[in-house]
Amino acid sequence: QVQLVESGGGQVQAGGSLRLSCAASGSIFSISEMGWYRQAAGKQRDLVASIRKSSSTKYADSLKGRFLISRDNAKNTVYLQMNSLKPEDTAVYYCNAVRWSWDTGRTDYWGRGTQVTVSS
Repeated sequence: QVQLVESGGGQVQAGGSLRLSCAASGSIFSISEMGWYRQAAGKQRDLVASIRKSSSTKYADSLKGRFLISRDNAKNTVYLQMNSLKPEDTAVYYCNAVRWSWDTGRTDYWGRGTQVTVSS
């Protein structure tokens, strides 16, 4: 099992910045990828950014240049730096971890989410 704990959400004015953190614990040796998803009210949960053990990254096209994902392997923590925030970035942000195994294939783990609210 993998446990994920997010922190860093809150309320900010448009144009401001926030940094989210996600600390992983448990069977972290088996995690191949971690990332952030977000879900606005009444909408589906969408990928924001992800980062692999190799440090290769993937971003939602609309967020490239404003958001930056990084990881500290020593701390088993992934960060999401969000800059130039817009009201449309308001959502619950969820940390995600992916584990692959030969017998069960892909398993996704989720944090409880942290609210980000951007006011105009």
